[in-house]
Amino acid sequence: MKNSKGVLVKPLQFDIYEAPMPEPGPKEILLKVEYVGLCGSDIHGFEFGPYIPPKDPNQEIGLGHEVAGEVAAIGQDVTRFKVGDKVIIEPGVPDATSAYSLSGHYNVCPTVDFMATQPNYRGALCQYMVHPEAWTYHLPKNMSTMEGALVEPAAVGMHAAMLGDVKLGSHVVILGGGTIGLMTLQACRSLGATDITVVDVLDSKLEFAKKLGAKEIINGKNLDVVEYLRSEEKFGDHGVEVVFECGGVPFLVDQAVKLVARGGKIVLVGTQSKPVPIDFLKINREVSIQTSFRYCNDFPRTIEAIASGAFNVRDMVTQVYDYQDIQTAFEDCIDPEKKASIVKAVVKVAGSPGCEDEV
Repeated sequence: MKNSKGVLVKPLQFDIYEAPMPEPGPKEILLKVEYVGLCGSDIHGFEFGPYIPPKDPNQEIGLGHEVAGEVAAIGQDVTRFKVGDKVIIEPGVPDATSAYSLSGHYNVCPTVDFMATQPNYRGALCQYMVHPEAWTYHLPKNMSTMEGALVEPAAVGMHAAMLGDVKLGSHVVILGGGTIGLMTLQACRSLGATDITVVDVLDSKLEFAKKLGAKEIINGKNLDVVEYLRSEEKFGDHGVEVVFECGGVPFLVDQAVKLVARGGKIVLVGTQSKPVPIDFLKINREVSIQTSFRYCNDFPRTIEAIASGAFNVRDMVTQVYDYQDIQTAFEDCIDPEKKASIVKAVVKVAGSPGCEDEV
C-alpha cells in the first residue's frame, strides 16, 4: 500500500505529496479514506490560511475533517472494529480528563485535537490516517461512505437544533441557507418541527431548502425580511419562537434580534469573525442567546437520523471531485460564479486515479 497527503503550501495552493504509511497505535485504527467533505473552514483556509494560524510558521497544514472510509488495520487493544469495517470519524479528540470533558462539554475543551487546526493541523485529505477507536463509529449498512462523511456537518446542525430545544410544534426561522443552514433545517425537521422558514439571498440555496422540507423560503434581496415576518399575516408582534443565525454575518444577528419572540431563543451557529453589536432593548424580555460550537455527543443520533431517512445528506452533494483534483475543487468553491451552484462539495479519495493500492 502507498500513502499520500494534501498540504496547504500557501493560500490558494494545495498540493499532494507522498507520505509514510501511518501505523495504528494502541486503541487506534488505520483508516483508508474514501470520502472527505469540504467544509467552509477548509475553503477559508485554502483562500486565506487557517482561522487560527499555527505558532510555528513552518507547521505543515492539512485540510479536511469530514471523513469516512474503511478500517485497513487495527492497533493493539482495539475491540469494536475489524479490518474491512466501514466507519465514520469524529474529528475532535479532547482531553478526557479535562473539566470540560468530565462535565459533558468536551466540544469546548481548550486542548481538543481537532483535525485541520491546532495543535497538529493534520487533515483528512490523505489516503490513510490513524484515529482513536473511541472517536470512530460504525457506518450503518444502508448508508454510503459519502453519506458517512457528511455526518460531521449534519451533527453541527443537530447540535444547534438540540440547543434550540426544537420540537413538534416549534416555529423556526433559519437565517442563512448554506450547508450548515440546510443541515440545521433537516435537524429541526428530524426533531418534529414543520413550520420552518429559511432566508437566503441565493435562489439555488433556497430551492434546496424547499426540497429538503422548508415550509417557506424567502430571498432577502427581494423584501424586508423583518417587516414581512413581523406582519400580521406571519408571526406578528409575537415574533418567532426559535431563530437560527447560520450565515456568520453581523446583520443576520441584528435580524434575529428583531425577529425573536419574547421568551424565545436565538441560536448563533455561524462563526462571527468580528464583534457584533446587539440591541438588548429588543430582547430584554427573557430572550435567550445561545452560541453553538461544533457538537457534543451528537454523532450517534445524527447517524441514526440519516440511516432512518429522516435526514437527507445525499441530495446535498452537488459536486464530487477526484482526489487528484483537490486544487480544482477548492478553486471552484471560491469562484464567484461557480460557488453559487455548489451546495456541498466532496472529494472521493479511494478509487480516484492514482489512489489504487500497490501490493
